[in-house]
Amino acid sequence: MSLPTVTVCRDCCCGSRRKHPDVDHDGQLEALRTGLEGAARVVTSGCLLACEDSNVVVVSPSPGARNGGARPVWLSSVLTDAAVSAIVAWVRAGGPGTAPLPGVFAGLVRQPPALTAVE
Repeated sequence: MSLPTVTVCRDCCCGSRRKHPDVDHDGQLEALRTGLEGAARVVTSGCLLACEDSNVVVVSPSPGARNGGARPVWLSSVLTDAAVSAIVAWVRAGGPGTAPLPGVFAGLVRQPPALTAVE
């Protein structure tokens, strides 16, 4: 079975109590893992180079949806339980390429960072 993937940045800024002391970062990660069990893979990542928009979560489509043209959706400032719940509901409905992007994400969608070659 091919599932979507939810990548949760957990490095220098994202998931940091230093930067976001009022957010239960571990609780949010657990809510994603529990809520998406059997519906998506949930993985953590090192820095995704979007520190100015922490906490960043990238929702990647299932391989079938990706083959149909769907692309990963980068979400910034995932700092509330409501945002986490919306991610769970959206991914359970199919996620990118399958279910419409919930309106709660208006203003949270960002472009992936531009990468430059190291010479």
